[in-house]
Amino acid sequence: MFSRATSFVVAGAAGVATLTAASAPSPLYPVYQRLWGFSAFVLTVVFAVYVFALLAALLTVGSLSDRVGRRPVASGALVLLALGMVLFAIAGGTGGLVVARIVQGVAVGAATGTTTAMILDSAPSPRFGSVVSSAVPSLGIVIGAVLAGALVQFAPLPRQLVFWILAAVYLVLAALVWLVPERARSEPAAGESLWRSLRPSAGLPVAVRPVFVALVPSMGASWALAGLYLSLGSSVLGNVLEVRSHFVVGLVLGVFFAAGAAGTVVSTVLPSRWGQRLGYGMLALGVLVTTAAMLLAALPLYVAGSAVAGLGFGATFRFAVHALGEAAPDGRRGEVFATMYIVSYLAFSLPALVAGLAAERFGLEPTAVAYGGLEIALIVIATFAGLIRARGQAGLATEHTVVDEGAPCRTR
Repeated sequence: MFSRATSFVVAGAAGVATLTAASAPSPLYPVYQRLWGFSAFVLTVVFAVYVFALLAALLTVGSLSDRVGRRPVASGALVLLALGMVLFAIAGGTGGLVVARIVQGVAVGAATGTTTAMILDSAPSPRFGSVVSSAVPSLGIVIGAVLAGALVQFAPLPRQLVFWILAAVYLVLAALVWLVPERARSEPAAGESLWRSLRPSAGLPVAVRPVFVALVPSMGASWALAGLYLSLGSSVLGNVLEVRSHFVVGLVLGVFFAAGAAGTVVSTVLPSRWGQRLGYGMLALGVLVTTAAMLLAALPLYVAGSAVAGLGFGATFRFAVHALGEAAPDGRRGEVFATMYIVSYLAFSLPALVAGLAAERFGLEPTAVAYGGLEIALIVIATFAGLIRARGQAGLATEHTVVDEGAPCRTR
C-alpha cells in the first residue's frame, strides 16, 4: 500500500486526469462542425448529453464509494473513461460522438465525488485537502484544453492522438488507485442491499444542509460560466473574435481554468469571508470585461477578462469545497460531494443548452452577452446568500457565548 503522502498524490492525479477528459474535445468542436456539418445547437446537445450522463451516474453511483470503498469505484470509473477515449478516437460522425460523450459522462460522474473524497481522506490537513480538491477541476480542464489544442494544431492524427494518450493514462491510474489505503465507510441501513442503494437519489446529512443551501447560488454562478467556456467558448473565439488557430483556442480556454487553479491558492491566504468576497468580485469583473471584449472584438481584452473571471471561479469553488468538507462526516463525504457536483453540473449544462438554442435564433454574440447578464444576476444572489449565512453564523456564535457565560459554575 502507498503511504499517506503518495496516496494523496495518486488521488490528486486521478482527480486531475478525470477532469482532463471534460475539456479535451473542446478545441476539436469546430473541426467536428466543419467535418460533419452540424449546427451550434447540435454542438450544445453533444455537450449536454455528457452532463446528463454524468448526472445520472452521480445520482446512482455517486455515493457508492462510501459503501464499498473508494478504490473499486475510482478504478472502475477510470477504466470506463479509457473506453470513452477510445470511442472518441474512432468516432466517424455525430452519432459516434454522442455515444463517446455518454460513456465519458458516466465515467466522470462515477469518479468525481469519489476522487474528491479520496483526496480529502488522504490529505495531510483538511485545509490543504480543500485547496487541492477544489483546484483539481481547473487543473484537469487546463491540461485537456491545451493538450488537445496543441496536438490538433501540430501533431499527426489531430483528431485521435489526444484520446489515445488519455486512454493509456487512465489505465495506468486505474491500477495505481488500488494501492491507496481505504478510509471510513458508512454502514448500510438495516435491510438495505447494495443494489437497492443504487436507486437514483441524492441526499445530505442534516448538519450539512444549511451550509449546502447557502452555497447553491455560488456553485451556480461559478459553474454556469465554466459551462459557457467549454460549450460555446471555442465558437465565440472562432466566430466572434476570429481566432483561427486551434492551439490558440486551447490556450485561451485554458487561461480561464489556469486562473481558476491560481484562485484556489490565492484564496487560502485570506480569511474565509474575504476569500468568498474576492471570488464573487472577480467573477463579476471578469464577466463584464469579457462581455466588453466580445462587443469590441478585442482578443487581448477577452484573455484578460477570462483570467480575472477564472480567479473568481477558483476562489468561489474552493470556498464551497472547504465549507462542505468541514461540515460533512468522514463516512458520508462521497455522498456530500456527489450532491455538490449534481448541482454544479446542472448549472454547468442547462444554461449552456439554452444558450445553444438562443444562438441559433439570435446569433452567437447577443447570446453570449445575455449569458453575461445571467452570470451577474447569479453572482448578486450568491452574494446575498453569503451575507445571510454569515449573519446567521454570527448570531449563533453570540448565542453560544451568552449561554456559556451564563452557565452556573459547579464545584466538587
